[in-house]
Amino acid sequence: MRDYELAFIIEPNTDDEGVTGVVDKVSQFVQAIDGAVTSVDVWGRRKLSYPINNHREGTYVLLQANMPPLSLTELERNLKLSEEIIRYLLVKAEN
Repeated sequence: MRDYELAFIIEPNTDDEGVTGVVDKVSQFVQAIDGAVTSVDVWGRRKLSYPINNHREGTYVLLQANMPPLSLTELERNLKLSEEIIRYLLVKAEN
């Protein structure tokens, strides 16, 4: 198990309850691959540096988790299939 940081952007037309639902769904994705979420930090709505899928804003979320390295492809597949997430970045956390 390794520590990872997952930053993702939720599309702007999602309300506060929807953002909570998306964060819960991503947490379930992590738990489905035998990982554990250690912290979730919702940064809120921010302006994007450049338009993504005709969106100029998005809700930024930083999720820190402990996951097995061999199952990251399954997590990334689920993130790509999620319609609410317009962009994500998954990196190994430095200790």
